[in-house]
Amino acid sequence: MTRDIKIGLFGFGCVGQGLHDVLNNSKGITADIHKIAVKHRDKKRSLPAEYFTYEKEEILSNKDINLIVELIDNADDAYEIVSTALKNGKGVVSANKKMIAEHLEEFVNLQKETGASFLYEASACGSIPIIRTLEEYYDNELLYSLQGIFNGSSNYILTKVFDENVDYQTALQEAKEKGFAETDPTLDVGGFDAKYKLVILTAHSYGVYVKPEEVFNYGIQQLAGYDIQYAKEKGLRIKQIAKVYKVDDDHLALYVMPQFVRENNYLYNVDNEYNGVIVQAAFSDRQFFRGKGAGGHPTGSAVLSDISATRYAYKYEYRKSYRKNGLNIHQDIELEVYFRYLNKDQFVRDRFVRINEKYESEEYNYVIATVKLSDLKKSDYYTQEGTMLIELAN
Repeated sequence: MTRDIKIGLFGFGCVGQGLHDVLNNSKGITADIHKIAVKHRDKKRSLPAEYFTYEKEEILSNKDINLIVELIDNADDAYEIVSTALKNGKGVVSANKKMIAEHLEEFVNLQKETGASFLYEASACGSIPIIRTLEEYYDNELLYSLQGIFNGSSNYILTKVFDENVDYQTALQEAKEKGFAETDPTLDVGGFDAKYKLVILTAHSYGVYVKPEEVFNYGIQQLAGYDIQYAKEKGLRIKQIAKVYKVDDDHLALYVMPQFVRENNYLYNVDNEYNGVIVQAAFSDRQFFRGKGAGGHPTGSAVLSDISATRYAYKYEYRKSYRKNGLNIHQDIELEVYFRYLNKDQFVRDRFVRINEKYESEEYNYVIATVKLSDLKKSDYYTQEGTMLIELAN
């Protein structure tokens, strides 16, 4: 049985407007945006003033509204909206990956208590239906690993810098102008956005709830021409990769950092604002998903998919989390990395388990070395000015 949907929308920025467009141009779905809550009173809007309100309670307490769609960029405000709506038994669709990653286990329990539905496909990898795929297709599969390019903004910047020789700041500004980058671009280029998505996907892949602060992330802000030169000489490309994988039967490892990618890797040719996800499983082997990961319309299409699913009372079942598989996070793994530094005094031998190669010149220096993930996470040595850390290709 389907139902008509009256939407209370929070936020009318890039994604909110994208949703409005795709909703108005989609057939076969009975859903209307009843009211839109926005923050800035003096901002010009593309819709008549009667659509908008500046008071969240006007939406949250409205009995005619049966679905809350949250598309704002403030995680704290989003948490208040989502938790209030769920406690009131209203269904919720959200795209706020930071808020979801920080409170996912709480929201899962809240759904169990109230029976409300909480869907968030748009929170991870844009237009790729990866959460629904993990929930439905891989619900009983033994997953070895999940990895990919989860942030379209960083991938757009890396493509421009690597392929078109555009300088980093220009590429970042272009990403902002196209609506790919967050209000605070550090969330994108610093690997935080990808980390939040990784936390969400880890819950759906393995049934394990991880706090974002437990996960190591390293960004692309200090990428320099030296690093690109090294990659091109070796026939490699640089991508910001998020990954989670089974270390053994009892442990998972997960982190986000730039990686040199070989030509035979599915992610090698994932460019611009596109995302790519590789799932390695015991029985279905390796599968690859690709789609736009940034922009109003791709993300809006993922939101629309969730809105459509609520018509049939669809809910995530979280089967893997209920099985209590006993998996724990393992921080003591070793990674092989390229560590570039400009000042020779910045090299400290004790920061590395092994040195496999060392290069020195008047302009820059680097080592190919083995490091422990636990050391990367607890030390700021690897993020000091003039340095860059990139994982070597598998």
